[in-house]
Amino acid sequence: MSLTPQTFTRAHVSLYSQIRDELREHIVTGRYQPHDRVPSESQLMRQYGVSRITVRQALGDLEKEALIFRVAGKGAFVSRPKPFQELGRLQGFAEAMHGQGYQTHNRLLSLETLAADAEVAQRLNLPEGAPVTRIARVRYLNREPVSLDVTWVEARIGVRLAREDLASRDIFVILENDYGLPLGHADLTIDAQLADAPLAAALGVAEHSAVLRIERLTHTRDGAPVDFEYLYCRPDNFQYRLRLNRA
Repeated sequence: MSLTPQTFTRAHVSLYSQIRDELREHIVTGRYQPHDRVPSESQLMRQYGVSRITVRQALGDLEKEALIFRVAGKGAFVSRPKPFQELGRLQGFAEAMHGQGYQTHNRLLSLETLAADAEVAQRLNLPEGAPVTRIARVRYLNREPVSLDVTWVEARIGVRLAREDLASRDIFVILENDYGLPLGHADLTIDAQLADAPLAAALGVAEHSAVLRIERLTHTRDGAPVDFEYLYCRPDNFQYRLRLNRA
């Protein structure tokens, strides 16, 4: 692959930032494909007329963004894009990932029936203290933990889910295909939090690392709330995407 340096006209932007931005553009637009070798440090030095330190700063930033990875003695290569799920479509995790060619599985941490607290009762439109089933699962993508999903459903549904293969099947698919509960829409709230020790252990990250938290309340087609959950997601190996149209 050859690289033609653009003329550096942004005097207020450092040279390494401009090199980084041009290389990033080649990666995200597909000019450089996954596992293509990035031009070597020496090649970039000659093409841009800059020092090795400048080139290493540019490549270092791209590595931090997970756009490239290094192989000792061989150079830098373009990373495979992060797997992603479209937030604009109501899909289960496995359903979305299998469509992109990824393998998924779940590790069931717990499944228990308990009394609904005020928050869960309000979300599922139940009296406080009504029996609900809480299901906690770690979702894996190509053997890497991606998220911890904590789900609450009415106990009458939870009793049936306890007999299902929750290691390989999405709850959404079970609700629709097996229980005849067509899903209609979901309400989402997204924020971030620091991982406590149990969450960090489940996701394989350092304690106090930042994780993405998605609160999702899914309704059936007739508008009844059926599935309330919190999704705690690692930001380093997975993405959520959303397309917005201007009104």
